[in-house]
Order: sequence, then C-alpha cells, then structure tokens
Amino acid sequence: MPHTLAVLVENRPGVLTRVSGLISRRAFNIESIVAGYTEEEDVTRITIVVNGDDREIEQVVNQLAKLVDVIKIIDLTSTDYLDRELALIKVCAVPEKRSDIVDIVDIFRARIVDVNRETMVIELSGSQEKIDALCEVMRDHGIIEIVRTGKTVISRGPLPAKEL
Repeated sequence: MPHTLAVLVENRPGVLTRVSGLISRRAFNIESIVAGYTEEEDVTRITIVVNGDDREIEQVVNQLAKLVDVIKIIDLTSTDYLDRELALIKVCAVPEKRSDIVDIVDIFRARIVDVNRETMVIELSGSQEKIDALCEVMRDHGIIEIVRTGKTVISRGPLPAKEL
C-alpha cells in the first residue's frame, strides 16, 4: 500500500540524498519524492510516497527520525489531504489533428503551453489518476515526452496530520 510521508528537514546540502538513500538502502521503492521550501526559510519539506505495509513504514519512519537533519515526520496516509501533480506532455501535433488535441485539453482543463510545427506541450495539474487518464488519451496522438513532478500534498483543515 502506498504511504505518503511529509518529512521536514533542515535546509542543508545533501539532506535529500541522505533521506532518499536511507529509504533505498532498505530496498523500498520510492514512487514519488518532491522537495521544496516551506514557510520557514531554513526548513525544507520532502514529500515521499513509498510502498509498504504499516510495519515496514514504521521501520522507515524510525530510521528517518534518527537522521540529524530531520525535524519532523508526518504520515499523511490516513488523513484528509489535498494532493496534486504537475505534468508536461509533449505530443505530435500535425495540423490536421490540432483541433482534436485542443478539444481534449479543454475537457481535462489542461493548458497548451507551447506549439510549433510538429508538436504541442500540454500542462496539466491534478491527481495522479487525472494525469494518467490524459496520458492514455494522448497516446493515440503520439506522446513524445512526459515530465511529471510527483505528488505534492497538504493536509486539510487547521491542524496538521499525525506527527511521528
């Protein structure tokens, strides 16, 4: 089962490498990892989606907590949260197919951010399922390249999720 962890760390060089290395050394596959600044300039938030049962995830959390730069670990898996991914999808766009692509983009509430003679680049923000669905439809038009950010998550409501 995928678990979503928010790991708050001190904003220092090499912290992301230590966090991802610790998880991969324990033979867990990281499905998604996103790092970025927070409301505090010296704190970075790393959002990690990793597969494992509750016992395995508890083991990962305990190991992460031992890292010097880790401030706090929050398990968002069983809480109410909002998540988004960003995807850029480059597709073949010969002139006779462009209007079809534009119609599909509108249905998904995506945007076309670049057009040239042979390709279009589509930007879509949403759930993993929404992005997967657009990619599936665009396969018929010929996907040249896909770039995805991974899951970014924030808990809903005034209180943060359960800290570990």
